Amino acid sequence: MRIAAVDLVSNTCFPALAAYELGYFKAEGLDVEIELVSSIGSTKALKDGEADAMIAGSVFDALTEFTDWEGAKVCVALSQGTPWLLTVRADLAADRGDVEALRGLTLTAAEGPDLAFKQMLRSGGLDPENDVTIIDLPGAKDRDVSFGVFAAEGLTNGDIDGYWSNAMGAETAVSRGVGKIHVDVRRGDDPGNVRFATCAGLVSTDDYIAREPDAIDAAVRAIVKVQKALRADPTLARKVGDGLFPPEAASLISTIVERDAPFYDPAMPEETVRRMNDFAQSVGQLSGPVPYERVIATRCVPLWSAG
Repeated sequence: MRIAAVDLVSNTCFPALAAYELGYFKAEGLDVEIELVSSIGSTKALKDGEADAMIAGSVFDALTEFTDWEGAKVCVALSQGTPWLLTVRADLAADRGDVEALRGLTLTAAEGPDLAFKQMLRSGGLDPENDVTIIDLPGAKDRDVSFGVFAAEGLTNGDIDGYWSNAMGAETAVSRGVGKIHVDVRRGDDPGNVRFATCAGLVSTDDYIAREPDAIDAAVRAIVKVQKALRADPTLARKVGDGLFPPEAASLISTIVERDAPFYDPAMPEETVRRMNDFAQSVGQLSGPVPYERVIATRCVPLWSAG
């Protein structure tokens, strides 16, 4: 199975990376290859048949190529809730969660995640087009770049005042003493209930699910089992980090996974999907309501509780 990943230095997509590195995919009889591409690039790779599945930091990324969920399905959640945090420079004089304090700052966000970021700013009373400056960091869209860690370098170098990324990207700047968490939507700092906008998941095409149902089932079983293992023993994360991450990120991952363990839940019930689709519709990614079975590979639902 060829899997396109939006980030290989990620706590958000970590269960899939752990299933690969700790041998859970192999134990299910799967020979898996994981390749890092950008958020939008991974969806295109899936659409073009260059990947059999994608590890999405946000499952609504699929809508960039699969209009109104036609032709693709979410097979399992990797982690619950909108996974991104806003990290700002450590010397910013502002209370956590104060969106107004961002006025006039230079910020960055990856394509795809920027939809939730801009909605968060709007809900907090700022116009993302006029009240802040949102830039693309040169090199951030390169195929082999992990955005959060790359953005932490931008903050360290003084190129930006803040960035919207996963917790690995945030923790990198915090551990260096150059950044602090300003907004963590999954933990309640979310004007407009942005925490319900999306979640990380494994997405595949209808064609591949129909053609290789046993492979999809095996991948889901592996992810469910590794999620359970990580919840029970977050220190397993260090072994994964040592195998896949740069040294600095490897040293941070166990702490992050311990905090994130409650979010490592495979289920995507109807209420989760409804809220996610409501958000996608509000930002123009979805033309209208769609039924649950168009979004979710329902054959996988019983597997979510089988771990």
